[in-house]
Amino acid sequence: MPFVIDEAFLPATLTAPPMTDQQFADFCAEHPDLFFETTAEGEIIVMPPNFSKTGLRNLEIARQLGNWAREDASGFGGDSSTGFLLPNGARRSPDASWTPKEEIRRLPEESREGYWHLCPAFVIELRSQSDRLRVLREKMDEYIGNGARLGWLIDPENRTVEVYWPGCGPETLKEVESVSGEGPVEGFVLDLRTVWDPLAG
Repeated sequence: MPFVIDEAFLPATLTAPPMTDQQFADFCAEHPDLFFETTAEGEIIVMPPNFSKTGLRNLEIARQLGNWAREDASGFGGDSSTGFLLPNGARRSPDASWTPKEEIRRLPEESREGYWHLCPAFVIELRSQSDRLRVLREKMDEYIGNGARLGWLIDPENRTVEVYWPGCGPETLKEVESVSGEGPVEGFVLDLRTVWDPLAG
């Protein structure tokens, strides 16, 4: 599905016929310089590569979560390239995620090599300069509505963390140096100092 979009118009939304996991993977491989997700309605969201500083922040968040997940050993952490097919049909790649091993074991063995058809128990979205808060908040609500038990929306520009849980509205934490996990990631603490300013030190 060849197309050309001027970078000034990204992120953008396209319409396309339904795709299988393999068709979607092949489509993404045709456009390695872009990043894609799909909505529950089947629309393709096209995004540019992250700015460099956002990439540093993403790496730091994934590193801390991955280190904790390895020590905890009850689940797997994922970075921003980890794709999931949510129960509502949307294909999403949170900036960081954690999924219990028991949920992965329940998947059919043949599907474990592809996109996992589930919603992670814990998700993190990191706001970049091009992200609209309204869109990210809708995405966080989607994660919670599809089974996530905890979500953090991190906004470095305003130095805030919006915490999402099922059954209640989000709570906003301002100017904090760390945020502590609960529920599925009880014991995980994200040091935000290197997220707020990844070039320090």
